[in-house]
Amino acid sequence: MGDVFPTIRLAAVQAAPVLLDREATVDKACRLIREAGANGADVIGFPEGFVPAHPVWFHFHPATSPQAMAFSRELFANAVVVGSVATDALCDAAREADAHVVIGICEKEPGSMGTMYNSLLVIGRTGDILGVRRKIVPTVGERIVHTAGSGDSVRVFDTEFGAISGLMCGENSNPLLTYSMSAMGAKVHVSSWPSFFNRAVDMQSIADLASRAIAYQNSSYVISSIGAIDDAMRERLPATDDDRAHLANTATRGGTTIYAPGGRVLAGPMAGGEGIIYADADIGAIVPRKIVHDYAGDYNRFDIFQLVVNVSPGGPPIRLGAAGLNA
Repeated sequence: MGDVFPTIRLAAVQAAPVLLDREATVDKACRLIREAGANGADVIGFPEGFVPAHPVWFHFHPATSPQAMAFSRELFANAVVVGSVATDALCDAAREADAHVVIGICEKEPGSMGTMYNSLLVIGRTGDILGVRRKIVPTVGERIVHTAGSGDSVRVFDTEFGAISGLMCGENSNPLLTYSMSAMGAKVHVSSWPSFFNRAVDMQSIADLASRAIAYQNSSYVISSIGAIDDAMRERLPATDDDRAHLANTATRGGTTIYAPGGRVLAGPMAGGEGIIYADADIGAIVPRKIVHDYAGDYNRFDIFQLVVNVSPGGPPIRLGAAGLNA
């Protein structure tokens, strides 16, 4: 009889957070998780920084302006500690939905008064936290509020049908990082994106190009989940009339898409607004792709090319020994 490869259902969420309100955004995420679960989803992908928001205000306000500092203070107050009431609620929703969940969070270090990470929280269908991966290089305005993840964030998450990988925004264009996801055996990849970039960049085109490239080169299914904006964001974020016009235009754009191995579109792209799209994924369909081109396997020359990845966690800021502070 041989090995049997399952068919699973993928769900991509396109939604706006309840801006800088952790509890309300977690409640919204839980409703979306349960909705997707009721529709048979096995893997649910969310946008980048969904809880409580991505720091998109830096597109409009100078970093040290009173407005930006007020937003950033709110971000920290509403950021998520992994192993808290907020993550417990998300875990309960994943268990009730019987689905794996990959959701963007602004994660804060317990006990810190300022250290935050741009993270993906990965929850198993049993409601257990499978792990957290932190963005290894914060991008543009993120660098003001987020610190960088360590080598232990170059990882995938094992499930009953194979590994899930997840990258955020520009990480999905990092060739060494996307290759690492393939080399670690990812069958389903979640590309998480914020609700918009700055005026000079067409985020939807970039998300399509990067996510489709991963589907092609890694021969994996790809859930590309893009954030949305709502009336509260359009009201609070802009500083000028040009900002307001940009947000009005952004509100009409979506882009959330699900891709098959090789890059064929299975669902989407979703128009502007909020919603969930679904696609069924035959894991066995990966096999013909890998037989022809397995770039992390037999279609490579490891006697010529080598990639070394330091997957060690970052060290603590201080180490205390018996004689005091050690170097």
